Amino acid sequence: MSGPHPADESPGSSSTSQAAVDACGALLVRIQRRDEQAFEILYREHGSILLATILRLVRNRSLAEEVLQDVFFEVWNRADTFRADAGTGRAWLTTMCRRRAIDRVRSVQAQQNRDFAEGIKQAPEVEPDIQAEALNHVEAVRLNTALRRLPADQARAIAMAYYQDLSHSEIATALDTPLGTVKSRIRDGMKRLRVQLEVNDAR
Repeated sequence: MSGPHPADESPGSSSTSQAAVDACGALLVRIQRRDEQAFEILYREHGSILLATILRLVRNRSLAEEVLQDVFFEVWNRADTFRADAGTGRAWLTTMCRRRAIDRVRSVQAQQNRDFAEGIKQAPEVEPDIQAEALNHVEAVRLNTALRRLPADQARAIAMAYYQDLSHSEIATALDTPLGTVKSRIRDGMKRLRVQLEVNDAR
């Protein structure tokens, strides 16, 4: 009894027979039937080659590994789009890897562009704060230096007024000194301070 005539073959037998000479394609056909073992074999036997293909495009190993995981996720979920009569399984996978890699490169570049643009936008807002901080620090250093050159009673009164934010009356109480004396010390001390700072500026 003769074998089955080609015209009697089932609709999917043509794809299956073509995939039989394409080991990668054969695995994809099995994956279409949700064959987990075929999926593991495909990953084990072709993963490193596909990773190299992706790495040539993204030029970053950790990023390439992420793309490879995305590719195999797509393989498992979209293996039914593979057609053995349209090309080899390797070609189908390579095309998928290149498309995914290019998408990732574009995505990373777009994010870098957004980050750069945001940094440029924020720079004018941040810079004045940094300058103000630096100027305040310089002024504080100059003031402290000038204060150390004042008589101790004047320096103490000024420090209490400007660093501790105390009123003249509160300073008088804290120092057990007449209010008029405190005011005189602060007034005379401020005059000396101005002279000291002007001398420093002239230098």
